[in-house]
Amino acid sequence: MKEVSAFNITKAVAEMCQEANFDLCGDVKEALIHFKEKEVSPIGKSILEDILENAELATVKRVPMCQDTGMTVVYVEIGSETVVVDGFIEDAINDGIAIGYGTGYLRKSVVKDPLIRVNTNDNTPGIIHYEMVEGEHFKITVAPKGFGSENMSRMKMLKPSDGIEGVKAFVLETVSEAGPNPCPPIVVGVGIGGTIEKAAYIAKKSLMRPLDAHHPDEHIKALEIELLDSINKLGIGPQGLGGLTTAIGVNIETFPTHIAGLPVVVNINCHAARHVSRTL
Repeated sequence: MKEVSAFNITKAVAEMCQEANFDLCGDVKEALIHFKEKEVSPIGKSILEDILENAELATVKRVPMCQDTGMTVVYVEIGSETVVVDGFIEDAINDGIAIGYGTGYLRKSVVKDPLIRVNTNDNTPGIIHYEMVEGEHFKITVAPKGFGSENMSRMKMLKPSDGIEGVKAFVLETVSEAGPNPCPPIVVGVGIGGTIEKAAYIAKKSLMRPLDAHHPDEHIKALEIELLDSINKLGIGPQGLGGLTTAIGVNIETFPTHIAGLPVVVNINCHAARHVSRTL
């Protein structure tokens, strides 16, 4: 039986909250460089250069890439032969968020009540998802999610007869209506299937997948490639000022669903696409 200390979870989460906000993921950086070379709009190319310079300064100076340092989404994979000791896992994660945002001078954006809207002053609670896996395993992913992009996300219960064309139309409609609001270039996460909440979960989780790793099923991979091309033909461009680079990636996840339904959720991420993982 593997034991994971609550203290080590707190320490890791605190560090990861800062790392996710200070350091651009390698695959995202490579994608931005790739699309910068392809961009034909002078303004668009200049914006992509500024985004890359901003990311470099954030890393060097240990400051956030963006002033919206997000609501902290946490994914935990815990093995069937793993136990958390010396504390409760949820408390350990939230303590880590509070410490990370406090010592990192990250903006605290969470309100305790969605209607009364009084700030919790430590960016807790986080949104925590758990997945049981086999063996002695403990992996944690921290993904701060800004709401410029989160607010542009949408869900729709399509009819099965809408099929793949209905999915394509809904994704393109969502990105088109979002326009410049999610700070393009964006990463588009799409969840297809399950129920309302399952589609939303897999849409957001798809954003954790590296941009250079397509879905293993060929028909979904083809859909990712087609949608990325179609999105970039919308002409929204970097920061909404026109160009070929509206998105740098489309990640799709699917799940079995009911014979009467076709749930689809589009969860948009800004160009920072913040996330970091560790195995303890």
